[in-house]
Amino acid sequence: MLSADLAEDLERHRAELTGYCYRMLGSGFEAEDAVQEAFVRAWRTYDAGRGPLRSWLFHLATNVCLDMLRGPQRRARAMDLGPAATPGAALGEPLPEGRWVQPVPDARVLGPADPADVAVTRETVRLAFVAALQHLPPRQRAVLILRDVLKWSAAETAGLLATTVASVNSALQRARSRLPAVAPLDAEVDEELLRRYVTAFERYDVDTLVSLLHEDATTSMPPFTWWLRGREAVRAILLASGAPCEGSRLVPTRANGCPAFGQYDRDGKPFALVVLEVSGGLIAGETTYLDPGLFPLFELPMSFGAAHRTGG
Repeated sequence: MLSADLAEDLERHRAELTGYCYRMLGSGFEAEDAVQEAFVRAWRTYDAGRGPLRSWLFHLATNVCLDMLRGPQRRARAMDLGPAATPGAALGEPLPEGRWVQPVPDARVLGPADPADVAVTRETVRLAFVAALQHLPPRQRAVLILRDVLKWSAAETAGLLATTVASVNSALQRARSRLPAVAPLDAEVDEELLRRYVTAFERYDVDTLVSLLHEDATTSMPPFTWWLRGREAVRAILLASGAPCEGSRLVPTRANGCPAFGQYDRDGKPFALVVLEVSGGLIAGETTYLDPGLFPLFELPMSFGAAHRTGG
């Protein structure tokens, strides 16, 4: 295979591989690093006589991910780390980036696909599902993703992992029994709900913001373990916080199969990435990543003025 042909074929698999590595690792940045390393290894070692390129790439990517997952700690959401806080409680000390399930842009993991496949992909890159996957040992995680998400056969999975079909089936059964349940979200989100959310957020209209929440909605702010559950708890913190987000502006994007926004402070500087989870036509979860370093990953401008000039 000519180098140009190989490069083109590698790129065809990038989105699917990134989605796979993201589910394994729980970080958009690490997923991209893993895919790039798999591509480098493929470039060095690929032999057309070895078999289909896709299978070889998944084999390489799996090995890269397993190497990256040798550490003792797993990524999580705030809800996995402790009980809900009470309004007014201190945020506590921030945890390192490596402790959190990080967001990933839809554009990096969905790619061109059949609409039915896109729906499944969205479900399986949502923050709660990716966090649930982190409860599984790495090899069980790989088996479950390959078999239940990507629909590989037991024989294909066994070949990729250099094990037996019986071992794959056993690992899959254990993984399914250990995987925490995840509440379903709306497949399609009402654009009017998002419009009302943006308007209320930018006006700091607490009553309207709270009216858009589920009664038991959650809100969290990585890198802090602090989180709240319940519409009234959110109302209390918004009213008591001295309007720190007043004057903020939002620029839409997509993350983890969900609507998301780059949040800019009153000076137009990047402040946070906000990911919304919607269920039953209301906001069921809001995760506010207090990390402007995520903006380049989502191709969000580093000032609201730039976003406004480009029609963001």
